[in-house]
This record gives sequence, structure tokens and C-alpha cells, in this order.
Amino acid sequence: MSKNFGKMAISSNLGFILGPALAGILGGTIYGAILPVLAALVLSLVTLLAIVLLLKESKPPSNEILVPEETTVRKVFSQECRDCYSTVTTTKPRLRDVFKLEYISFLLVLYFLIFLGFNIYYAAFPTHAANDLKWSVTQLGIFYAVLSGIMALIQGPVLRKAIKRFSEEKLVVIGSIILGINFVLFASNNIVAVSVALILFAVGNGLMWPSFMSILSRRAGSKLQGAVQGVAGSFGGLASIVGLTLGGFLFNSVGGATFLISGGVIFIVFIMSFRLLKMK
Repeated sequence: MSKNFGKMAISSNLGFILGPALAGILGGTIYGAILPVLAALVLSLVTLLAIVLLLKESKPPSNEILVPEETTVRKVFSQECRDCYSTVTTTKPRLRDVFKLEYISFLLVLYFLIFLGFNIYYAAFPTHAANDLKWSVTQLGIFYAVLSGIMALIQGPVLRKAIKRFSEEKLVVIGSIILGINFVLFASNNIVAVSVALILFAVGNGLMWPSFMSILSRRAGSKLQGAVQGVAGSFGGLASIVGLTLGGFLFNSVGGATFLISGGVIFIVFIMSFRLLKMK
């Protein structure tokens, strides 16, 4: 399953290769930020039309959800010990059904923290690149394009080979420690440190994120997979609101030390992710 999430991530990264590069080129013209915004608007409209006209539902909605029966006296004196289930007919999974799934609450907390760490970085780095590294808009676009290109490589052939040697849980642990180190290096204004951080960012994220999404999807099961992904998206959206706001505030207050805070959040993910090894 990690391979499938890796393919999805590659598709996204291909967009991030062309997107930042195109934004850097368009932003470098006399029209400034107007052309990149117009290009994003046109692409968004094309995407919307493609979703409406071409994207079809892959599987019909299920009307049955299996939930564990409550323990009764009859079950205690039964001749065999097994998990019993009752069928609850419903047209839509309920939010509490999601949180009843084993380990899902823990995985959603990890999801939130990962997004929080990344968004603190995303809010601070463009300003850091302009003010401290003295990069132009074009240079920043090239940076993101190179980052996405390396990440696409990692999430493709490298991830396919890694998943043969390591479990998805171990890849989350390995990827998170690499990401934590990467954010620490971003606090430096040294171009060599930033270049190393770029590579570590691509490697850590390329190994961790598809593996984590695969674990989340597997734990959700087939019947509640869509509901779990939706709740996870909400957790990610909330983390983005908090992270982007906090990242801007922190950079104005402590400057490059913001990346140390971002790295600290990812190191917390690293420590917590050892629990994933027991979940397997």
C-alpha cells in the first residue's frame, strides 16, 4: 500500500516541480505576483472541471458497518472465545465510529503533529530565504522544484526498495528522525547546510509520509477508510491553521530559531512513532 501512496505523492511532486519553477519565472516578470496568481486560478478551474466531468466514484457506498457487540453474560459462558459483531445499518459513518477504531486516535494525533511541524516551516522559510539568504523569487522557485524532484525519486524507486527491507512502521521512525535533523539545519544561513537540509527533507518525507498514510489507511479498514481519511484531513487543516499562524508569529519573534521549534515538533513525532512498532 505504501507503493500506491508513493505513486500519489510522486504525482503531487511532479506538480511541485513545475509549479514553483513556473511561479519563479512568471513572478520574475514586470507583472510581479499577478501572473502566478492568474496561472493558479486557471489551473484550479481546469482541475475543478476535470473532477466534475471525469472523476467517477470507484465504489458504491456501504450501508453496513460492523461494530463490536458489548460483552454479555451469554458471551462469557460461550464455548469459544471470539470477537462478536453486530450489524448496524446506516447511510453514513458517524464520527464516533471512527474514534472507536483501535489506534486511530493515536494516528490522528501524529497526523496533526506532522502537519504542524511542516506548516511552521512553510510559513517561515520564504521570508527566511528572502531576508536572510537573499534569494530572489526565481531562486526560491528553483529550490522547491529541486526539492520536489528529489522527493519524487525517493518516493518512487527508493521507497520500493526500502519497503522490501523495512516495515512501514520502521520507515516512519527512520523518516521522522531524518526530518527532524533537516529542520535543525534550516536554521543556518550557510548554503551548504541548507543544501544538506534539502536532501534530508526529501529523503525523510519521501520515506515517512507514504508509509504513515499506508498505516492509517490499513488501520481504518475498508468500510471506514473514507471517513478516517476525511477526519485526518480535518486534523491536517486544523494543524495548517495553527502552524501557519504560529510560524509567522515565531519568525517575527525569534527569526531562524523557528526552524528549531519545527524540528522539535517532528522529534516529538519521532519519539511517539516507536509505538507504531508495537502496533504491528
